[in-house]
Amino acid sequence: MGKLDGRVVIVTGAARGQGEQEARLFRAEGAEVVLTDVLDEQGEALARELGARYVHLDVGDETDWKAAARTAKDTYGHLDGLVNNAGILRFNALVDTPLEEFMQVVRVNQVGCFLGIRTVAPLLEDGSTIVNTASYTAVTGMAAVGAYAATKHAILGLTRVAALELAHRRIRVNAVCPGAVDTAMSNPAQLDPGADAEETSRALDELYRKLVPLGRIGRPDEVARLALFLTGEDSAYITGQPFVIDGGWLAGVSVI
Repeated sequence: MGKLDGRVVIVTGAARGQGEQEARLFRAEGAEVVLTDVLDEQGEALARELGARYVHLDVGDETDWKAAARTAKDTYGHLDGLVNNAGILRFNALVDTPLEEFMQVVRVNQVGCFLGIRTVAPLLEDGSTIVNTASYTAVTGMAAVGAYAATKHAILGLTRVAALELAHRRIRVNAVCPGAVDTAMSNPAQLDPGADAEETSRALDELYRKLVPLGRIGRPDEVARLALFLTGEDSAYITGQPFVIDGGWLAGVSVI
């Protein structure tokens, strides 16, 4: 038996990266998975491979959210989980960040999470789960990612408030807080067919060997396993919490 047998879970940003690995793992553990993304070709191909359902979803668009949630409920008859995974990252010094860029990040990361909770929670069965994707930068600072860090801090606030407000329905709401993970967000070579993504991954491991106590960058399947834990019954008495998965980065930098 799978850990998610009988459950129906929406995963945003599921066409690649962490979302793809979450969709794969949840499906392998018995869940019916509704993959959503704006990368329709990739998302549809993955859904066919997994025997899942794909729905186009711009997470910053309220109309898209309503349509995606209703499609999921109508297709499977019930909804038991949401993984708010979709997000974007922009690098810029805070004082050099244009308002347009800041608001773009807010729209996807923060508003997307808010709309997901607000739209899907009323449709969830009692005892369901919501997993929000925050970040290592949600619990500390990091130069050059001010907009991103601000939205990820906000996601922790949304997580805690939602956990309190939905507890009477036994809906648990938690957040994963990944450090650097080897996805297209940190390894753009994955998006270039002519690039050697594996070579870039090795270079990232070498970079993070000096920064992270465990000596490497994270893998998206590792984040997926944490999302699985927070979606399944193994975490039945946990809600309103951030879970840092960063190879020890937040603990500090060794000088030995």
